This record gives sequence, C-alpha cells and structure tokens, in this order.
Amino acid sequence: MGHSAKAEAALALHRFGMGPRLGSIAAIESDPRGALLAELDRPRASEVAAPSLPTSTQAFRTVADANAERQARRILATRAQKGTQRAEGPSMAEGTGQADTEMAARMAAEAVPDPGRQIFMNEAQIRINAALAAEIGFAERLVWFWSNHFCISADKIQSMSGAYERESIRPHVLGRFADMLQAVEGHPAMLLYLDNTASMGPNSVAGINRTRGLNENLAREILELHTLGVRTGYTQDDVTSFANVLTGWTLLPAGDNPEHGGEFIFNRRLHEPGPKKVVGKVYEDTGVEQGRAVLRDLASHPSTATHVATKLVRHFIADEPPPVLIERLARTFRDTAGDLKEVTKVLVSSPEAWALPRGKLKRPSEWVISMVRAAGTPADAARFTAGQASLGEPLWRPPSPKGYADDEATWIDGMGQRLDVANFFAERVASRIDPRFVMETVLGSTVSAETTQAVGRAESRQQALALLFMSAELQRR
Repeated sequence: MGHSAKAEAALALHRFGMGPRLGSIAAIESDPRGALLAELDRPRASEVAAPSLPTSTQAFRTVADANAERQARRILATRAQKGTQRAEGPSMAEGTGQADTEMAARMAAEAVPDPGRQIFMNEAQIRINAALAAEIGFAERLVWFWSNHFCISADKIQSMSGAYERESIRPHVLGRFADMLQAVEGHPAMLLYLDNTASMGPNSVAGINRTRGLNENLAREILELHTLGVRTGYTQDDVTSFANVLTGWTLLPAGDNPEHGGEFIFNRRLHEPGPKKVVGKVYEDTGVEQGRAVLRDLASHPSTATHVATKLVRHFIADEPPPVLIERLARTFRDTAGDLKEVTKVLVSSPEAWALPRGKLKRPSEWVISMVRAAGTPADAARFTAGQASLGEPLWRPPSPKGYADDEATWIDGMGQRLDVANFFAERVASRIDPRFVMETVLGSTVSAETTQAVGRAESRQQALALLFMSAELQRR
C-alpha cells in the first residue's frame, strides 16, 4: 500500500466510506483522518430527509388495508361466480366451475395493487441515494453496519423494513448503544421478525385462557447476537427467563385499530407475572419497565463492549481483528457508557486502522456502491436491488438473525457473479464513461501499475471498465 497523501485519502474512502467519487480524494487529501472525524461531528450525519415516506406503522396499516380489501374482493367475486353457476344450472362440470370460481376470485384480489412493494422500493431508493451522494459516506457505512447487526427481514415484514432502519438505527449510530438497543428491541418490526407478538407467558391471563406458550426467539437473539455474544456465560435458563420478561411486548393489530394499528403496546394480559432472574440479577415485575431494565444492564455489560468492538473492527479493518484494537474500542465503550461516536472516533484515530493493507473484501452491496460512485452515475432502486439479490445479498433480507457475514470466505465464491454485474454495468455506461478518466481523476491515480496496464490493454471501453470495476482497488478496503 502506498503512503502518499492520495493513497491515504483513498484508503479512508474505501475502508471507512463508500468509495471515491469525483473530487472526493482531493477534498480530503490534506487530512483524511480529520475529514472522517469531522463527518462524525456533523449534525444529524446519519439521518436522511424522507418527508414523503410513511412511518413504519403507517406502512403497516396501508398494507393491512390493502390486504383486507383484497380479501373482500375475493369473497365478493366468489359469491358472484357461484351465483352465476347456480343460475346456469347443473350442466357445467363441477371441476370446471370450481376452477372458474378460483380464477375469478384471484383476478379480483390481484386488481388491488400491493402497496408494500412500492413502499419497499421507495425506501431502497432513499438509502441508495444517500450512499451515492455522501462526500465520504462514513456515517452511512455505520448505518449499514448497525442495520445488519440489528437486522430484520423484508421477507417477513416488507412494509416496515426501510422505516425500521430510519426510525431505530439512523438516529442512534452516533449516540448511545443503550438507546439504540431500546429502540430496536421495542420496534414493531423486530417484534414481528422475531415472533415476540406470538409469545405469551404460560401463567399470564392470555396464556392460561388460550393455552399458548412462550416464544424465546427475541430473548435469545438479544443475548447471543445483539449484546453479550455467544459463549459469554448466559444459560438457557437466562434465555427462558428473559423471554418471560419480554412477554407483553407486542403491537396493536391493524384490523381493529385503523388509526394506531402496528404501534408498540405493552399488553399486561400476555405478560408472565412475577420477578425474573436474568444473567445473575433479579428484576421485579414492573411491567414494560422490567424488560427495559434488563436491556439497560445488557447494554452496559463488559461482554457487550467486547462483542460490539470485535464486530466493528472486523467490519471496517480486517477479518482477523487486531486484539489490541478490539480492547481499545471495548475500553472506550465501557468508559463512556456505550457512546458510539467516541468508540468510532477511537477506531479512526488508532494507528492499527491505517497500518494494515487493503486486504478485506467488500461485501457485494459495498462493492456495487463504490463502482457506481466511481462511474458517477445514478442508480435505479429496482435494478440495484435486483443486482444485490443476484450477488447473494438482497437488501434487508439476511438469511438469518445473524445478518450478513463479514468475512471473505462467505463472499469469495461469488466473484463470478460480480464479473457478470461488472460487465453488465460497463456495457450500460461505456458510451459516456472513460476508464482513464476514472483512474486518473476519480481514483486520483491511486490504482496499481498492474491494474493500469490491464485496463490499457483492454480491447474495448466496456472491457476496460469491467476490468477496472473488478480490480482490487474497488473490491478491497
């Protein structure tokens, strides 16, 4: 890795930001680290302006209303078709009549558009635009990191997925971890994703009356993935006890609440009564505050500091995080009561963060954004999300509550698919993008001699661009 001012600026943009775009290397070349720190101090650096987008609960109600109308039209169409068949008499074959009824019902239902898909695409476009427009993109990278750490899946709750990120992640990535933890675990999208809405205390009023039981998903993932981390001393008894604490954390159904459906509510009838012991401490039954008290203590637990620090260093710096850097971040986390801005500043200011070569493979979404930023083109949400899906990282659809993995082994087998995407994108932009301009001006002549030579020998502009997009300079951070 070079040690020139341009090389360090490029490193800052790739390792901590969204990759260079026209003018960004020159803009921070005099003080790359200072530019990163300045972005963290910008007011509302991680938030986006989206006045036209619905809140998560508004989106939830909109989809629920459409589903209700779809069901009503299905029923009316079925009734009408059966009435027609009765009027025509028994001459129509029974199988044909049933098929006609089902087709009429399906067509009537499909006449009602699905608003959830359009809400999702509008949210995706806002997210993509924010990543492309950012001068550096450090705050945006933090949003992507924390959204993956506290992931939900649009496969389960599509309408809320983008609003969940805007409401519970963006406002807190430079605030206190404890506040973000409270925001995400009480968000309706998380309660739906991890099935807490189906959880009842076995000795609660609802549990006794309905003979339904406990769901441990939310409690387990909070302990294992969101706070303490695996193998950190908690037991299955802690999971069960914590799950009982979280009973009653649910949301208002949309059907019965046209104005407030989808909003968080604590339903005491679902709540398991009595004190509970979680990770060595007894929490009295104070209703919703019982769960909030457990979350506060988990946020300040030493294991949480280490878990968070490890994930941050692995994401930004290296698959094998330097232990000294992990401990420095964890100590800052503990000393500042989980002040994430201070933790992030220590990450940027540490010599280890700049000493390692750019060897970490970008995740597909990060690579695609850096490619589009280098080309200087806009991105359409439908095409962009389709590309992400083809690369194995569909937007807001992780394969499990663990989120997407952050190591090379997970993504290296997808380089063939990346080549296909690079060729397709190069074909689309080759008529207006000069690869030499990208190398010399956008990337500030920080590409290697090998990449320069390969691009120079290409048989066409499209091939030259594809080679540049697939180069280590854009693939690695």
